[in-house]
Amino acid sequence: MEETTKSNTLKTFLTIAVSFAIAALFMWFALKGMEFEKIAGYFEKANYFWVFAAAVFGVLAYWFRAIRWNLLLEPMGYQISNSNAFWTISFGYLMNLTIPRSGELARSTALFGVEKVPVEKSFGTIILERVVDLICMLGFLGLTLIFKYKAIVSFYQYVTDEKSKTAEPASNSKWFVILGVIALLSILFFVLRKKLEKFAIYQKALNFGKGIFHGLTSIFKLKQKGKFILLSLAIWISYYLAAYLVCFALPETSNFSFSDGFFIIVVGTLGMMVPASGGIGAFHLALKFGIMALFLSMGKNPEEGGEVGLSYAFISHTMQLVIMIVLGFISIPMLAKARNAASKNLKK
Repeated sequence: MEETTKSNTLKTFLTIAVSFAIAALFMWFALKGMEFEKIAGYFEKANYFWVFAAAVFGVLAYWFRAIRWNLLLEPMGYQISNSNAFWTISFGYLMNLTIPRSGELARSTALFGVEKVPVEKSFGTIILERVVDLICMLGFLGLTLIFKYKAIVSFYQYVTDEKSKTAEPASNSKWFVILGVIALLSILFFVLRKKLEKFAIYQKALNFGKGIFHGLTSIFKLKQKGKFILLSLAIWISYYLAAYLVCFALPETSNFSFSDGFFIIVVGTLGMMVPASGGIGAFHLALKFGIMALFLSMGKNPEEGGEVGLSYAFISHTMQLVIMIVLGFISIPMLAKARNAASKNLKK
């Protein structure tokens, strides 16, 4: 038992260490060749009213997500409190700052504590959320392709040019190895399936998988499909405004158009998808290249664009970080209070 605990602790420590190492590496690439005095100069002349306005929409996205989550759980017979959903989401985002993607499971576990929704079922709806979010993200990507194609080409050319200076030609052989391993495991599973059914752990895994399936298929049983679509749009419009309004904080980006905002949210989202703690470093590097590309497409100095992009990234990411940390820490006592209230109700 002690060995298992030590093994899990070591695994968690290594995961966090790797996550921070990735963040540090990307941050090093982002800051490479930059003069910090120049970057600091942008902070001094920034208008933080627009940062506050952007933060309001950042928090609103949490609330819209909480209401939408309730709609997904409803077809399975669970009517949860919007406030409990809000605080479990906040707690999940806080956990993501330690181990990337751990927030999804933490969110499901926290919800079970206050609403007794089985972890596997709520986890299935969270996976479904990610699919819906991906569709919304692709919508923004489509808008970016339509309105900012020139900037995308500039961004792609810049990244590939930088990569070609240091990277060696990639080999496709590793993908064949990965596919071969997956195929082999699949064959072994089907051959040994009958024997595996005798083990309790297999049954638990099977039941967990069924719960996730129920969560995933809940979208087909939605009672309020129109409201679900509107809430999904509201979440991403809030994300868009949270990203775009920060542009008005800096004189160099205050003239960016709505279509420039499409480009910024796509590039920023791609940066946040990297498994670095809280998107640190990866987000900054992505925005550095992204706004550099916008400057290139406008015929402006790309080096200045890199400095402005990095300054924008620091302001925008710090705003997101503050929201995650503040709401995350508030969520801990709020969830504890809700859990105690739920326990008292069960005793009655």
